[in-house]
Amino acid sequence: MSDDFLPPLHPDFHYRVDYIGNEKLPVLVVDNFLEGAEALLGFAIKFGEFRDGLDFYPGIQSKVPDFYANALNLYLRDIICTTFKITAEQIHYSQSTYSMVLIPPAKLAIPQARPHVDTISRNKLATVHYLCTPDKGGTSLYRHKATGFESLNESRMALYSQYLEEEAKDTSWQKKYICGSNQYYEEIARYEANFNRLIMYAGDVLHSASIPENFTFVPNPRIGRLTLNSFIYCK
Repeated sequence: MSDDFLPPLHPDFHYRVDYIGNEKLPVLVVDNFLEGAEALLGFAIKFGEFRDGLDFYPGIQSKVPDFYANALNLYLRDIICTTFKITAEQIHYSQSTYSMVLIPPAKLAIPQARPHVDTISRNKLATVHYLCTPDKGGTSLYRHKATGFESLNESRMALYSQYLEEEAKDTSWQKKYICGSNQYYEEIARYEANFNRLIMYAGDVLHSASIPENFTFVPNPRIGRLTLNSFIYCK
């Protein structure tokens, strides 16, 4: 599969926009994104060079063929602009990686066990393209119960950080993946990992992978939780 290859849209491509929580956070949900998405899985199996993930990602990651960024831009640009109220000129570039959750619950660091944000400046969008089946879990959005925050910005961080410090003293929830609500976070939306489904949300939204308790941690793209994670950076 060469980098100048561009897969067509799936013939049953369709999308919707959900507005989640009290803050009415937009989530773009695309089902049946690319025709022949199995080829993306095949690329990961044949050419993947998986290494430890960056920025607290609880697993391994590998590079993605260059054409994928072109597909995001060509097929989704107008939908992204409408959904997130930006202009095409504001979209700077995108960065994508294959990702597989691999760290067992007993080895999680605290930031990996609770919902997180990717930015507090709303300068990027986060995308998860599932290349696995629903039994591998999905992605959930959350509300922090004590503050009511569903997204974070600079003005909210002082108060939120105070609660994080206090909640970190409770060890009862720190060695397992969050899947649903717990004593500190309320799940306000969940998107299951249907093969060739893509979801997109602002990077300042509290979110987490939803990993079921019976999840099997295997470093095999064919049977593991393979996703194609992207950040779209906005000026």
